[in-house]
Amino acid sequence: MKLTEFTSSRVYLGLAGALLAMLLIMLIGTVGYRIIGGPQYSWVDCFYMTFITVATIGYGEVVDLSDSPGGRLFTVFIAVLGIGTMTYTLSAVTAFILESDINHAWRRKKMLNKIAKLKDHYIVCGVGRVGSNVVHELAMTGRHCVIIDANQAQIENYIDRHPEQLYLLGDATDNDILLAAGINRARGVFAVASDDSQNLVISLSAKQLNPALRVVARCHDVRNIEKTRRAGADEIVSPDFTGGLRIVSAMVRPHVMSFLDEMIKSEDNLRMEEIRIPQGFSGKSLSNLYSVSHDYIVLAVRQDGKWVFNPTPQHVVHDGDVLMVMASPHGRLRLEQLLQGAAA
Repeated sequence: MKLTEFTSSRVYLGLAGALLAMLLIMLIGTVGYRIIGGPQYSWVDCFYMTFITVATIGYGEVVDLSDSPGGRLFTVFIAVLGIGTMTYTLSAVTAFILESDINHAWRRKKMLNKIAKLKDHYIVCGVGRVGSNVVHELAMTGRHCVIIDANQAQIENYIDRHPEQLYLLGDATDNDILLAAGINRARGVFAVASDDSQNLVISLSAKQLNPALRVVARCHDVRNIEKTRRAGADEIVSPDFTGGLRIVSAMVRPHVMSFLDEMIKSEDNLRMEEIRIPQGFSGKSLSNLYSVSHDYIVLAVRQDGKWVFNPTPQHVVHDGDVLMVMASPHGRLRLEQLLQGAAA
């Protein structure tokens, strides 16, 4: 059982138990005073006598116990049990209110404060089977993200395994939710919900709110690819289509696929990464950038729409060129810092 579910269940069971115990004491007291006082006292009188005893209101005895030592002992018994149960019931009601309202509001405010501090992060819309893998890969490569999903069960399932993950419960097609996720400061959006039409709307909304960010959308039906692209998605991925290509590649080029899998599943977190050349570094050679390092290897440069593979240290790069490197998360950060430092 999840921790949140366990806590909620404990609160609900405590409240239900307290109310049941209170009801049982009121029933025992009412019947007891009816037996002790006799039929001249109504059931309402007996119930009222029990209530003022448990609530310690202190009014006069409705049921006359002046000549009944047993009745007074019964009153003491009811008072001790009732006062204790009443105190527990009030604490259970308080816990229920805190758990259901105040605590929820406090957690949401704390989450929004953390999200408000993010910059150049990613927003993952949909945290099902595909979305959870996207979030995992971002975490493995040291990139911050916020997940959005309207399905509370899916959110709780992921948060149970990754309690530090930032999230928002809501519809990712809602502009207010995207703004709360910091879309104006985000670097990219993953529209990976299970429904193509929802991913189309997410792509459209994201681009309208922040035209500069990159949107990658999931699309099941290849007939919807062009529609989603026109809506604003920069890249479309069809799991069914790419899955078919992956299966064929595993058969006809197994060593290539083994190498690519190593880039994705390596325990050392090695990845193929893209690093864009900043403006201040334009016109300099790669020898000004790096030396031989185990943290990263420059494999190619994307320049003027063409690939330059295995570039020499004397190769000159320009603003907008993209380095294709194989690096660990630490190596990627180090290379980006070197670029920024050399460009300054």
